[in-house]
Amino acid sequence: MMLSLTLLITFIAILSQQRAAVTAAGCWRNTACTGPKTAAFPGDWDKYNYAPTNRVVSPISYFPPGGGASTNFPGAVSLKGNNQQLIFDFGKLVGGIVTVSYSATGAGNLGMAFTEANNWTGEASDSSNGSFNPDGAVIAAVTTTAEANFTMPDAKLRGGFRYLTLFTQTTNQININIHDITVEIAFQPSWSNLRAYQGYFSCSDPLLNKIWYAGAYTLQTNAIPPQTGRQFPILGSSWSNDYDLSLGTTSGTIYVDGSKRDRTVWPGDLAIAVPSILVSTGDWEGVANTLQVLYNDQTSAGELPFAGPGINIYGSDTYHMATLIGTYDYYLWTADQGWLNTIYPKYQRAMAFITGKIDGTGLLSVTGTNDWGRVSQGGHNTEANMLMYKVLTSGSQLATWAGDSASSTSWVKMAATLKTAANKLNFDSAAGAFKDSDTDSSIHPQDGNALALLYSIPPSNLTLSISTALTKNWISIGSLAPELPNNLVGFGQSFEIKGHFAAHQPARALDLIRRAWGWYLNSPFGTASTCIEGYLSDGSFGYRSQYGYANDYSYTSHAHGWSTGPTDALTSFVVGLTVTAPGGREWNLQPQFGDLSEAEGGFTTPLGRFTAKWELVKGGYTLAWGAPVGTKGAVVLPGSERGVGRLMVDGRERVVQPQDISAKDGMVRIMVDGGEHSLVVSY
Repeated sequence: MMLSLTLLITFIAILSQQRAAVTAAGCWRNTACTGPKTAAFPGDWDKYNYAPTNRVVSPISYFPPGGGASTNFPGAVSLKGNNQQLIFDFGKLVGGIVTVSYSATGAGNLGMAFTEANNWTGEASDSSNGSFNPDGAVIAAVTTTAEANFTMPDAKLRGGFRYLTLFTQTTNQININIHDITVEIAFQPSWSNLRAYQGYFSCSDPLLNKIWYAGAYTLQTNAIPPQTGRQFPILGSSWSNDYDLSLGTTSGTIYVDGSKRDRTVWPGDLAIAVPSILVSTGDWEGVANTLQVLYNDQTSAGELPFAGPGINIYGSDTYHMATLIGTYDYYLWTADQGWLNTIYPKYQRAMAFITGKIDGTGLLSVTGTNDWGRVSQGGHNTEANMLMYKVLTSGSQLATWAGDSASSTSWVKMAATLKTAANKLNFDSAAGAFKDSDTDSSIHPQDGNALALLYSIPPSNLTLSISTALTKNWISIGSLAPELPNNLVGFGQSFEIKGHFAAHQPARALDLIRRAWGWYLNSPFGTASTCIEGYLSDGSFGYRSQYGYANDYSYTSHAHGWSTGPTDALTSFVVGLTVTAPGGREWNLQPQFGDLSEAEGGFTTPLGRFTAKWELVKGGYTLAWGAPVGTKGAVVLPGSERGVGRLMVDGRERVVQPQDISAKDGMVRIMVDGGEHSLVVSY
């Protein structure tokens, strides 16, 4: 039986007798190739990289509906008669424009439907258009032909899918022989080599390696050509990805929330995505352009958008602040002074807008209550005030770099006042954790408590209790968010793992990474290559189904940048390598071993390459690092209960001096210069 026209958008193709020629390598369409040509750190870890070696990819297998046995593809494939289906599996998430090459006898239609998850294979694609009406399929009219090609229209670009269902519709006889299926990859459009990562990670646990690279690949799929955003106003059926998100910019890349949907710039997502981009793919050009688009969308009052073009909505204090934090992250990484000089007047207006909401308590009083999906927001909300603290402290540093000493002094004072007020008014001593606000102790939220740990807001004697309180929300597949009941959220879990690391609880952080991200990556129903937006406590993919997603389980994004926190966390906390002054002029190396026996990683800034590697050995450990000559770093040494013991640096014994031992935490800190160095610690 033919599908209803309300479920399908039919396209009659002009079918060529010549096989479609699709560029096998290079950048997307007419996008300038400005990305790196080669990986900065080639090595054995490249086997974990999910990025394809070619911009044109094909399925690796196919199977019949109902879960029959898989058959390798390419191979002899036929669809005979009406309402016949075959499901083609690419083995990982892909996205772009599909071309099908075929021969046929008879007449009818060839349909194409797309899904990220195995659950929704069939003659209607999973949901992406935002109306919660079916996306349907793309249809090609087929007649008898010895050889022909159908290429889906550009507007029907499908941003993220693992499975492609081909099916027939006819009232007569039809036999379609499928010769080839290709996808012209649209994401990471300015890169000719999709595997040219400028960062890397490897450790003794293969699952963590896979998770790091799944995060990096997720972010690649979120790096899209600016002219391929989701259509707005929202379509009532089908989908269209041809909206121009550039808003006056000319760069070839913009970062959106998800590859399938919303294909829109949501600033809050960037709070997780930007640090993970910088340590993995290293695409700071795309980050700069995305931030520029948000500043181009600023109102005359200084407010930054809750969602960028074409949704263009406002009224979110938290997402406003996420753009400000992303601005700091980008400049810290690149030292792009020309960009800062251009952005800074808008940044000042955005700071004035948000600091004007700090009331007599010293806390931010939230009036822009749109947020990431939490049920409640407003007033002296804890999550928002933790973000406000980070905005003020990072803003103070950014103001210094911009030559604005008056703002720097003012903002750092505001931060100190806010920190005192938050600890006094929002902390629940009985629970050992922060309340949702100064007046709401009904929950102790994941987001607010995780951010408190990450930004070092509570006194050090309270960090362990907050970390412990967060674990009370754990189940076998991750950490529940009390602020969004029954949901596990990639965004909040990303902050939580970083919070545990910041509290020096690496075992907890690694446990949660394996529970949540490991569970999804190993799921037989997922993409096996990316990070999911969120899911329910029963392991189903119905994230927010009861809170805004109209009970549509297929709407959930399976490649969402806000869920890529482990990529940054494993580099910044397990390897322990971070940038602390613009461009990497200064840096920090402070590894956390957890239950691992070795780890290494690296990244690139405009100054050059930074690397670090540690390995546990009998009675101690080795630590090696490399940084551009002319930079300076602080190396913070883990110790046993007996301390560091004997220390050998570059083959020579170094006596630990009193000034090397931190009065705050007792850790040994040594100052080092750039270049290649190593040390050995014996307990």
